[in-house]
Order: sequence, then C-alpha cells, then structure tokens
Amino acid sequence: MSFKSCKRYIIGFLILFTFAANQSQAQEVGLSFSYFVPKDGYVSTPVSPFSIRGVGVDLNQYMAIQTGFSLYRMSGLNIKDIDDFESKEPLLGPNFTIMVPLEFVIQFIGKRQEFRLKGGGFSFYGFSNKLNYGNIDDAIKKAEGWDVANADFDYNHGIGLGYYFGTEYVIRVTNQWGLSLEANYFIGDADIELNGSYTGGNMTGPLETKAVDYPDSKVDYTGLEISVGILFGS
Repeated sequence: MSFKSCKRYIIGFLILFTFAANQSQAQEVGLSFSYFVPKDGYVSTPVSPFSIRGVGVDLNQYMAIQTGFSLYRMSGLNIKDIDDFESKEPLLGPNFTIMVPLEFVIQFIGKRQEFRLKGGGFSFYGFSNKLNYGNIDDAIKKAEGWDVANADFDYNHGIGLGYYFGTEYVIRVTNQWGLSLEANYFIGDADIELNGSYTGGNMTGPLETKAVDYPDSKVDYTGLEISVGILFGS
C-alpha cells in the first residue's frame, strides 16, 4: 500500500483517537503557548488559547498515549520537490495551520518533577494560504539566470502527515497544576501541487513564458517546536 493511500486511514485514526481521548477520563490537560521554528522558514506565532496538548490516558506508571492540537499563525513555510528551482527562503505564507499529534510517552514521575520522552505521528493542514511571490520570483531568477521573473501559480494544499520526537520537563507547583517546558522536532510534508506559469528574461533580451506543473511539490513541515504551558491535573 502506498504512502498516499495510507493517508485516509491514518487521518481517520487520528480523528477517532482525539474524540475518544476527549470522552475518556484524562489524567491531565495542558494549555500551552507553542512556537514553531521551521527549516528554511519564518518563526510562527501561537494563536492562543487554541493550543491544547497532553490529553490522553496512562497505560501504566511509565507509559501513556496523548494527543491534542495547536493552531499556528505561520509566517512562512518552504515548498520542496519543485523540479525547476529551489529556495532557502519560505515560498508559502503567511497562513493558519492546525496540527494534531498522536504520541507515545515514556514518563518518569516524581512528587514535584516529571520527565517525559515523546514520539509519534502528526497530521496538519494549512488554510488561508498565500504564496510568497517575492521569494518565488527570486528563486526562478537564480535558477534561470534571468534579471526579472514573474510567476503566476495555482495550488491545492492537502492534508499533511509526518512524525516527531521530543522531551518534556514538568515542575509541579501544587498538586493541581504545574509548569511544562517542552521541545519537539517535526518532520512531515503535505501535497500542494503547484502549477501555472512564469515569465521572465534578461534586460537586453526578449521575455519568455513557461507553462509548468509540479505535481510532486510539497509543503515542508520540518522544524523545532518549543512550548511553555500549564498542566492541570484532573
């Protein structure tokens, strides 16, 4: 079974688990402020209070399964797997991105301190997207050796999948709440299917127009997430 054909089943599982976790007796719920630092992109900002993490169930004293979601205002993400050009600057953004993780947790819990190792999969979707034509035109000029370039692209942002790993450190201020410091590294992508045309050339010559189609182009959701949050015990 191909990776694309697996997406429907993985996404459905994430949705079902999120629903089940919300219906279950969760051990704790976290409200966090999370910042995402993407590879070849601009630092995102959290859209509070729309970030709830740490919803889940304990399997035993040392293992748990957790989920949640975060809503980001992404300043810029890159697009990879474009045949004709590439850029170290973000080609997509700004936009809003919702991210839903599903993680397996190994935890060591003391009276006032907790340490967790986390890893799992995630799904994400970006909406209210805008292409960064300034960076796109610069990348085309560099690849073609032109003085000027002007792109006009359409796109279709799909649902993205990936995996991640990280750690969390918790200080229990009281029996009812604590402070959480967390860092996770995400590796994932989503189909965007750029297509359209671009026009350009050198100042001393005629302009040229090229029709292009990049069906394999993807939004690159790779980067470091840093979270500071408050955990509430049930």
